[in-house]
Amino acid sequence: MRPQGEYADDLTLAMRIADEVDQLTAANFASEQLTVELKPDDTPVTAVDREAELLIRRYLDSHRPEDAVYGEEFGSKGGGPRQWVVDPVDGTKNYIRQVPVWATLIALLDEGRPVVGVVSAPALGTRWFAAVGNGAWKGTSLRKAVPIGVSTVTDIEHASLSYSSLSGWEERGSFDEFLALTKSVWRTRAYGDFLSYMMVAEGMVDIACEPELELYDMAALVPVVEEAGGHFSSLDGVPGPFGGNALATNGALHLPALDALNGR
Repeated sequence: MRPQGEYADDLTLAMRIADEVDQLTAANFASEQLTVELKPDDTPVTAVDREAELLIRRYLDSHRPEDAVYGEEFGSKGGGPRQWVVDPVDGTKNYIRQVPVWATLIALLDEGRPVVGVVSAPALGTRWFAAVGNGAWKGTSLRKAVPIGVSTVTDIEHASLSYSSLSGWEERGSFDEFLALTKSVWRTRAYGDFLSYMMVAEGMVDIACEPELELYDMAALVPVVEEAGGHFSSLDGVPGPFGGNALATNGALHLPALDALNGR
């Protein structure tokens, strides 16, 4: 595909950055030399997480010096209407256990709206990406990509639901509602992390939801899901990646899923 429109150059840049980061993360995947530390919130981090984010920041400093940056490992830098949001390794727990389901997430927000998203999973040999007005795509490069789109399932009893884990639902006070939703759909699987949402964008899964997420976990997912024809919101129905949790659907199932998760 050939990016067009206001954010074409930004998508091209994000893809080039992902190429560089993929080389770093893939080269260190399953390395016996990988060291793991615990952050203050008890989540794991590796030197690869930090090196990958620093690589992204250096690239952005060089090519988009006026833009703000927010990343999982090094926080916020700069201000203004345009902000890059990055998660250098989404799925660090998988990464350190040699499970190939992890990805680098690169997003651009313009006036708070996610307008570019790149989700690059080198261990799976693929990448998902989108920019507003350009549709959603899957492939290893702009030239080697195919368009993707959400499913056409309209009845929740025929839907496939993906989630990451059961933890967090009870803390949110909606464990019973979540279990009721799992019982009302056709099929459930815990594909987890970014993969659940990319499967929604590809039409393989109809609903994905999680009770605890950060902006950097979600920002890159939103353009891909929405450009594929789906809908992305918080569990309270607020559009976008700002609610601390997420529900992504093919669009047709969004209100039924929201109602179920909120006991309505």
